Amino acid sequence: MPPELLRWEDAPAPYQVVFSTRAGGVSEGAYASLNLGLLTGDDRSRVEENRRRLLTAVGAEPERAAWPRQVHGAGVVRANGRGMEGDAIWTDERWRPLVVVTADCLPISLARVGGTPAVALVHAGWRGLSAGVVEAAVGSLGGELVAAVGPGIGPCCYEVGREVAELFGEPGPTLDLRAVAERALRQAGVERVDHVDLCTACSPERFFSHRRDRGLTGRQGAVAYIA
Repeated sequence: MPPELLRWEDAPAPYQVVFSTRAGGVSEGAYASLNLGLLTGDDRSRVEENRRRLLTAVGAEPERAAWPRQVHGAGVVRANGRGMEGDAIWTDERWRPLVVVTADCLPISLARVGGTPAVALVHAGWRGLSAGVVEAAVGSLGGELVAAVGPGIGPCCYEVGREVAELFGEPGPTLDLRAVAERALRQAGVERVDHVDLCTACSPERFFSHRRDRGLTGRQGAVAYIA
């Protein structure tokens, strides 16, 4: 079974952006099957095969992929294919695939339109959103941008403490990460925001979920590149 790909169907040319699910990989048990997370406790060789399968399925070169080490902050890095730390990554190189991994946090893609092509991916949980990762990524990419927000935990399943809800002016006890991310994007000047509006916690057969599975789970991801 090949990886299931959720494409940003209305992505402007020349961008390719896809969001993965848990289907189509070789991992087993709690990590079955397309687990992309090297730091999850899964067998490394299986994760590497899953990563290769995903990148091949989206028409990208696995050896050119840039995978940042995510730390739930607001750091932005330019892709260079080597050791990078940050929760947003961008490039203006053609055929340089960017990848971020998630297990409830939102994957967000940004694409520059009307100028030199450039694309970014953002890993956005409540910590990153409160730290300003969206604003930092928009500022690093610059120009006129459009965005797509991929699958993540929905307000139906995301109960938080009052102190977290208050960071975003929400009453609680649940938090709508998708609404928070869209608000941040629009306030940063992104006028068009598309969504793949699926809750990771609601669909155990389709998505990994850190909250639902109490930390023992894999990671899906987002891939973006300039064709």
